[in-house]
Amino acid sequence: MKLRLLYYKNYVKCNEKVKVHEKMETQNYIIRESEFGDYEYFAKWETDPVMTEFLAYDEDRTYEDVVTEAFDHKKDETMVDFTIVSRNTGKPIGRIFISRIDRHSDSLDITKLYIGDAEFRGRGVGREIMETLLEFCFTNLHMERVSLDYFTGNKRAAALYESLGFRSEGLARNACKKNGRYYDLNLMSMLRSEFFSK
Repeated sequence: MKLRLLYYKNYVKCNEKVKVHEKMETQNYIIRESEFGDYEYFAKWETDPVMTEFLAYDEDRTYEDVVTEAFDHKKDETMVDFTIVSRNTGKPIGRIFISRIDRHSDSLDITKLYIGDAEFRGRGVGREIMETLLEFCFTNLHMERVSLDYFTGNKRAAALYESLGFRSEGLARNACKKNGRYYDLNLMSMLRSEFFSK
């Protein structure tokens, strides 16, 4: 408990230095900036082998790793963590991590998006969240380009991104490392004009 209290105090110090980001809402979910209490959920999900099949997390990932990573994100203005919350229960059900926010080039990367609560998987939540997130990126943040990637073999992610209008930019070979093994990543992007022409 003392260790987690120390993490919380450090988290508050980091959080005071960054600009609070806007909240997004869909019909069924709220997407808000992540809070300290959310990281226990993240730690649980990000150590679940079923959940992390297509995520670049080592199997020995811990709660402390999750919180330390959060501190780094809070201190970096090019990164932001969001938590997906169910309107019905008020509880976190997933996570979004945006990085490489470049205000000069008007671009960012949706580095991570997952539905951690098994009860909400396979119900179209990802599409609902992505549609709202893209609206936020292109309309509120005035981005010109939004990129993302996914593990080769993640057919569900590939189908979703293609149906949303993302275009392939090729394959990044051995682009990430997980449990000592390298994996290829499929690269995709969407431009502002493509989003608004749908």
